[in-house]
Amino acid sequence: MWQNIKDVFLHFGENWLAYFAEGILLFLLIYFVFRILKENNAKQLIIVYVVLVLATGAICLCAKELDHTFFLVAFLIINLFFLLLFSQEIKRSIWTGKRGGETKNETTSRSAVTARAEEYISSIVRAVQNLSKNNTGALIVLSNGNLPKDIMDSGVKLGACISNQLIEGIFINKAPLHDGAMIIYGDKIQAAGCFLPLTQRDFPKDYGTRHRAGIGVTEVADVSTIIVSEETGIVSIAKRGDITRYADSELLKKFLREYYWKEYNREEKKA
Repeated sequence: MWQNIKDVFLHFGENWLAYFAEGILLFLLIYFVFRILKENNAKQLIIVYVVLVLATGAICLCAKELDHTFFLVAFLIINLFFLLLFSQEIKRSIWTGKRGGETKNETTSRSAVTARAEEYISSIVRAVQNLSKNNTGALIVLSNGNLPKDIMDSGVKLGACISNQLIEGIFINKAPLHDGAMIIYGDKIQAAGCFLPLTQRDFPKDYGTRHRAGIGVTEVADVSTIIVSEETGIVSIAKRGDITRYADSELLKKFLREYYWKEYNREEKKA
């Protein structure tokens, strides 16, 4: 391994331009992959990525029969794999980088979509705050259109526009659908009264069925949930199996804006 490292530096002067260009390209690729993983809060994948790259480099240095071409090919395959995992996010990142070339109509359309998204966010936040003040239990799922069919079929399909009055009305005590979950997808309330899978992990005793369902569905699907406790009125948000309690209006708005940003391209096409 030490001999291979010395060989790299001994031959550096002969092909310094090729090594320099190769190093710059590798650095830029590593930076881009790191940025994508960080922006999508994929901390565990960052560790896996670093381990794979270091392991590939160590193997190439230890094995005399493997030259640096093998390392480059293996390195590119590793990066391609991680980039494919976040292909949609990369497309959105590239689209965001082109804002400077927007036409006036595109800017107007984008502003209209953003304004509509802010209306949905305000309605949801207002409804959640009112439910919290009245200690009315609620469970809202922010879907990406990928919920299992059996969950959707377990409730009543609505396809209604988002409004704080409708959200509050569905969760009023003794209302027919108040015990189930509401499914929101983009600008529509898709369904209500849906039954969700419960998490099997251990949580404090004050986490009732509603909380366990709100966490459980985020473990089986790429969705987020908002939970209002019927006993205390405490608002919680869940994502990827993790729950954050005592969510105030500002945290809710940030949480919802992250969700609607994922739906941005779909909303823009509707505008």
